[in-house]
Amino acid sequence: AHPTLAKAFADGRVGSAHVHAVMEVLDQIPHATPHDMQVAAERQMAEIAVDHTPADITALGARLLAQLDPDGILTDDSDRQRRRQLWVNRQRADGTAQLTATLTPELLARISMFLAVWAKPGMNNPTDPDSPHGSIENADPDQVAAAAERDDRSPAQLNHDAFNALLTAVFEDGMLGKSHRGLPVQMIVKADLTDLIREAGFATTATGTLIPIPDLITMAADAQPWLTVFKDATAIPLYFGRGKRLATREQRLVSFARPDGHVCSTPGCDLSAAYVEMHHAQLDWGLGGLTDIVDLAPACPKHNRMVSDKPGDYTTRMVREGPDEGRCTWQLNAEPGAPPNPERINRAPDIPGRFAEHLQHVRTEIYGPDEASGDHPRLHMREVIDHRPESPDDRGMSLADLSPIELQCAALIGLTKTRKP
Repeated sequence: AHPTLAKAFADGRVGSAHVHAVMEVLDQIPHATPHDMQVAAERQMAEIAVDHTPADITALGARLLAQLDPDGILTDDSDRQRRRQLWVNRQRADGTAQLTATLTPELLARISMFLAVWAKPGMNNPTDPDSPHGSIENADPDQVAAAAERDDRSPAQLNHDAFNALLTAVFEDGMLGKSHRGLPVQMIVKADLTDLIREAGFATTATGTLIPIPDLITMAADAQPWLTVFKDATAIPLYFGRGKRLATREQRLVSFARPDGHVCSTPGCDLSAAYVEMHHAQLDWGLGGLTDIVDLAPACPKHNRMVSDKPGDYTTRMVREGPDEGRCTWQLNAEPGAPPNPERINRAPDIPGRFAEHLQHVRTEIYGPDEASGDHPRLHMREVIDHRPESPDDRGMSLADLSPIELQCAALIGLTKTRKP
């Protein structure tokens, strides 16, 4: 689409940040601009990118756009519709995520009116139990005024909490429908019992979002719990044989509750459970496969349709025994005469468990098997790092006194000034 810019990038004269900055400028060229002017603009912006920083590209690009359409007569509704977008970016390490959008005038007008009545000081404050919820027009003025006195949120935080309150009301009213890919249209979350007891760690939603356990406990006050029992029989109908082709809601929930059920089972794929299908992994339905929970595995639409006996497609099966029992293996079919490819399992869901195992081994190496469990090894490391001499016979320890494995553990758990009581 932008050959001059592409050549400059291939030659190493511009970087990826320059490319993104130029494309943002070119995307703002009105659709009605003559083709020759668009080609000239692309070449001009490529020249600018070679000699300037990404920040300069944005400023210089604005001047070029003004030259292309000085009277603003070329821009029409088709340009606004073409540029409309809303992105929910990937979740960051702290659990938060950024939302970026380019709004049409119509949506901007609706959002502005919504924020005017929901994002007011004192309204929809999640940290204030006495804060009114919903629209300020329906709230008690005295209650709003009292809550506003206690409200120290910024305007951006007011907007955030208003959106959260609106979506909460939408979920509670059932406006999103009753079912999506066999799952109920609700907040579906799975958590480890150990984390719930400790009130620490993260739970996972069907869309792949991580929620801190303390937040989950607050949300669970109005939740419908669903107990999943593995290995033993349950009262839930999970075995249909040839009676049904599509998995039931109960089967979808049980599949999601598996340790690896929150993503597609294909190695390297991280599409979350809300977007996957239930794949007849042991034997395809068309070949006589059964719609039984022990034969089903989550698979995204793309990989589900890549299962066949053709070279380049996949052969799948369910593991029946061992530590991977109940998981689906994927084997890429080799070309005729070529050696077979190995079976693979999506190991991404194993990362938290494997990290816990490594941490336990590290603690055992440092403190011994008797003190490796519980929270006290972490406190002991804090004492080692923070220790100061208290007597002539107590020389203390410094980072230089620690072994390499102790230094690794110290870096892993973080250095802190907290002292054990």
